[in-house]
Amino acid sequence: MEREKFGSRLGFILISAGCAIGLGNVWRFPYITGEYGGAAFVLMYLVFMLLLGLPIMAMEFAVGRGSGKSTAQAFDILEPKGSKWHNFKWVSLAGNYLLLMFYTTIAGWFLAYIPKMASGEFAGATGEQTGAAFGAMLGDPVGLIFWMIVVCAVAIVLCAMGLQNGVERITKFMMLALLAIIVVLVIRALTLPGAMEGVKFYLTPDFSKLFGNGVDGFFEAAYAAMGQSFFSLSIGMGSMAIFGSYINKERSLMGEAATVGILDTLVALTTGLIIFPACFAFGVSPDSGPGLVFQTLPPIFEQMPFGMLWGLMFFILMSFAALSTVIAVFEGICAWCMDQWGWDRKKAVLVNAIGIPLLSIPCALGFNVLSDVIVPGIGDIQGVEDFIVSNNILLLGSLVFVAFCVSKRGWGWENFLAEANTGKGLKFPRFLYNWMRFGVPALVVVILVMGWMPIIKNWIAMLA
Repeated sequence: MEREKFGSRLGFILISAGCAIGLGNVWRFPYITGEYGGAAFVLMYLVFMLLLGLPIMAMEFAVGRGSGKSTAQAFDILEPKGSKWHNFKWVSLAGNYLLLMFYTTIAGWFLAYIPKMASGEFAGATGEQTGAAFGAMLGDPVGLIFWMIVVCAVAIVLCAMGLQNGVERITKFMMLALLAIIVVLVIRALTLPGAMEGVKFYLTPDFSKLFGNGVDGFFEAAYAAMGQSFFSLSIGMGSMAIFGSYINKERSLMGEAATVGILDTLVALTTGLIIFPACFAFGVSPDSGPGLVFQTLPPIFEQMPFGMLWGLMFFILMSFAALSTVIAVFEGICAWCMDQWGWDRKKAVLVNAIGIPLLSIPCALGFNVLSDVIVPGIGDIQGVEDFIVSNNILLLGSLVFVAFCVSKRGWGWENFLAEANTGKGLKFPRFLYNWMRFGVPALVVVILVMGWMPIIKNWIAMLA
């Protein structure tokens, strides 16, 4: 079968960014930015993005474009004869399935809140009442499974329509709409009385938060910046390799990685310009994670003039961010199946239309029926699935891509550079060879080890 291609460079950029822009960017990045010194943390994050995230993304793009295949066949085509790099394909596939096994349920939360906001369910509600409503939603297995299936159905339909007619066309619309909604909400948040205090909290450099707790505090902030710069780009599982296989050679890949990274970072940063001004304007202490989004923000929106409209727009924004990732990963899995087993798109979509919702059910039940299933130090079913993907597969996968591109026993540095630097745009610097060979793997290992340390300490304490 002839390889499908994106219809435009814009489609490639927006879909790659859509895969990278996820819920972690939107609800986690603003919080840790404020926690670790505002603009001081942002600067550190950008440094690690340049040194760590973007080079790995360019390598993953290159493996995809150089082979013209997903990870199902990319290593088979590019690797030296007799080597075993191609075995990573199974880890890549497992990572993508695991991601959708919990991400479809989380995405369903945001879809569920669209009719809640539109109906005025939270009119006059306090934080305690919205917290109770969120808890009731998690305690309803039927409701969670229903919204999870709706999320899967959206991805299934779009992938069945094809790369250009379905995935590219609709994801482009969602991403452009997401950017437009962000702009509108930022303007509204910045015009609230007292909003500038939130902006100061968010973006004024406070180096005391980096150095106030001594060396340990600085390394804690540095680890947070490294982790955020890494995880926010969705690198290491092969998604970017798949998108790379869909593009031509008109543009150099470091330039494309930089464009995707800039868009990803802008969305994360500007979301903070919605959340912090709104929190400070109404005297609410900013919190992290789902508590902020589902419990704190609905009452804030209700206090604004036309609050129902602003709340509705915010949850549409969050839904688009979640759905763009689900669609991109679902497309990646289908492409993997087509490359590995020679299936046509119809068969790949049909098999996964059955498999992915079934695999996602344990996560939905993990908040209610299976809530007693807990792994000490890690958490419930969703936490375990997230930990395996975010703290292990993404990191180990990135090490594979880097080693493959720099090692003579892999694709090799010269072959990688030739592919990455083909076309117009920003080139991958040749002098980064030693950094990619030694520096980047060292940082990735640091992130991997530090992610495991608190868990191991917890297990040791339990055994003591």
